Amino acid sequence: MHNERSRPPRWYRDSRRSVEYRRQALRRVRIVSLLPSATEIVHLLGLTDSLVGRSEECNHPAEIANVPVVSIARIRSAEVDGLDIDSQVRAAVASGQQLYLIDEQLLHSLVPDIIITQDLCRVCAVSSGEVCDVGARVVSLDPKDIRGVAESVHQLADALDRPTEGYRVVHEMLRRIEIIRARVAGRRRPKVFFAEWLSPPFASGHWIPEMIEAAGGQEVLGIAGVPSRAISWATVRQAQPEIVILGPCGFDQRRAEAESQAIQHDFDPSWRVVSVDADRYFARPAPSIADGVEQLAEIFHFTS
Repeated sequence: MHNERSRPPRWYRDSRRSVEYRRQALRRVRIVSLLPSATEIVHLLGLTDSLVGRSEECNHPAEIANVPVVSIARIRSAEVDGLDIDSQVRAAVASGQQLYLIDEQLLHSLVPDIIITQDLCRVCAVSSGEVCDVGARVVSLDPKDIRGVAESVHQLADALDRPTEGYRVVHEMLRRIEIIRARVAGRRRPKVFFAEWLSPPFASGHWIPEMIEAAGGQEVLGIAGVPSRAISWATVRQAQPEIVILGPCGFDQRRAEAESQAIQHDFDPSWRVVSVDADRYFARPAPSIADGVEQLAEIFHFTS
């Protein structure tokens, strides 16, 4: 009887629980993004201030420059050329070596609620299996085509309790792509080869062939929805593309142009060769692919 009288009334206990629930709901969620595309999506969802950790490859938007870097690539791509990068990646994969280094002590200290990563390509970013257990929810985004990119935005928006913002972001991305599709409808489709790597050349995969199609081009070697694959420049010449897009994964336009200097002898004189910023507009499965589609349409149909 004494214990019962000493307890606060139920209405009081319920109100305290309600206040605590609201306090938890209002507390800023702590996000660690190990995936550049996810960082872009988080920004578009209006949660840039919630990012407490990132990978070194998360370089957009500029506001995240001071966010602590939790993971770095083992292979320092700025210090070696594309052929050496390919050789080192193949050797690391063959030996089972991880391609990314995670600062586990820093990750623990950041006390994240959500860690965003992927399992689509172990070469491109930290995979979910490499993330140490810090008690956070791990969200893995693995889109393989444009539809998958849209679904990954919804997936992340739902995980971050921003479903309305997610619908807005997806709608805008798809709207822009459809505007380009309508703009180029009925035009002759040039034959295109998109190189996702240069030494050796990689035929495009996943969402990039769809981007080329939406922009009014005809990809001669790439296959949508599957990983990119190594081929040879002889194979590219046999496919007789009219336009060759140099978009090595992880490189900006300037680096792509620099890498191409060593392989000029592999190019057919009839090709129109254009370098693009693949790191920003093509390799990342994020809404910025709409920018990439717009750029391709300009290359295919509105510039020469």
